[in-house]
Amino acid sequence: MHQMNRRNLLRSAACGFGSLALQGLVSANSYSAAQNPLLAKQPPLPVKAKRVIFIFMQGGPSQVDTFDYKPKLEAHHNEKFEFRDARKMAKGSESGSETLMKSMWKFRQYGETGRWASDLFPHIAQHVDDLCFVHSMHTNGVAHGPSTLFLHTGALSLIRPSMGSWISYGLGTENNNLPGFMTISPSSGNGGPRNYSNAFLPACHQGTPIGRAEQPTRDARIKHISNSSLTEEARLEQFNLLRNLNSAQLGTQQDTDLEAVISSYELAWRMQMHAPELLDLTKESQSTFQQYGIDEKETEDFGRQCLMARRMAEAGVRYIQVNYSDNGSNPRWDQHSNIERHAIHAKATDQPVAALIADLKQRGLLEDTLLWWGGEFGRNPFTQGSDGRDHNPKGFTHFLTGGGIKQGIAYGATDEFGHEAIENKVHMHDLHATILHQLGLDHEQLTYRHAGRDFRLTDVEGHVVKEILV
Repeated sequence: MHQMNRRNLLRSAACGFGSLALQGLVSANSYSAAQNPLLAKQPPLPVKAKRVIFIFMQGGPSQVDTFDYKPKLEAHHNEKFEFRDARKMAKGSESGSETLMKSMWKFRQYGETGRWASDLFPHIAQHVDDLCFVHSMHTNGVAHGPSTLFLHTGALSLIRPSMGSWISYGLGTENNNLPGFMTISPSSGNGGPRNYSNAFLPACHQGTPIGRAEQPTRDARIKHISNSSLTEEARLEQFNLLRNLNSAQLGTQQDTDLEAVISSYELAWRMQMHAPELLDLTKESQSTFQQYGIDEKETEDFGRQCLMARRMAEAGVRYIQVNYSDNGSNPRWDQHSNIERHAIHAKATDQPVAALIADLKQRGLLEDTLLWWGGEFGRNPFTQGSDGRDHNPKGFTHFLTGGGIKQGIAYGATDEFGHEAIENKVHMHDLHATILHQLGLDHEQLTYRHAGRDFRLTDVEGHVVKEILV
């Protein structure tokens, strides 16, 4: 087989769709967005955030045990109370009269702003002056599967693009050598790959999974990123042949699926040179490992995920999802009994998340990185069985920081027991619209025509929550 040196390769790759990757190596702006759908785009609105890190707490953390302090819940512990529509979401008594249950953990005020946090999160609590707590979240769906899909795609059951895919479609990537959307240790349950799917958007906007939930993060890799059976020269010649065949097959036809496949091959080739280093945490210092809790058994796994997210943000990945989840058979925060198990999950995630916030801030990345923490719904303030809490989509808490979000504030409120959002209510569509807005995208204009209609992440709803924006 004819061996091709670098000079001959560049000369032969001067034209055609297949030359995009090599042209990109020479100049990031040497080809158009029409040729490369992942090329960075100029958003229509002012940009406050260049990227998003979403920390997904699968299973529904209890807002009344974490960040939504309710003194009356403690005062009326074990008393019966009639909750409106409680039977729609809770397996309580037939009468709808439920037994209130106080938090097992003490709440304290932190920071100059005096924001409340429970003893579950002593590390995150040290950063409350940097956070914006949204206490009035509500969403669609009462089960994990539909609500998780709604959180990620804005739809309960339809095959719709995930939020990361919409952002990749609207903005492209900051780094032509890496995907614009990466998800770390995603779960195979409750929507599985649909939670990072491109659906009907061009296939190049699908999220790239790093590992899987049932696998230790230390073993998380991008599949087939290297080929030890061939030399670099042989791989280069093989790639050149494949690229020319793809270019000849495409010809002048408009085939978005084929173009996406070719684009993915081009990106995969570039990733072979850059992704292994991105995922190699051995370059980090011992003090960084200690900061993220990677040297401790309880925090080692999620600490690695959060540190990986910081490295991806530095490298220019546009949307990064960090998943505290499992294989779907038992979502982590889903304590229908033994609510005290919340302590296990808080211990595993508290220090790593706090370290990520501090690390982003120290490196100047928090200014243009929007960090978002939350689950698919919350939990009820009354008991299920004797010591658990059932699902509650009517009122729960998320928090955000960075990326032009006001710091040290609490927005919205649930009722006196923490059951239902009643003040400045924020629907999941509203939160999606707000995050897109901070990235410079208008959620009403970010559309894609499919099956005879224009689709968007927020469907026909959603408004930007301007009160939480700087």
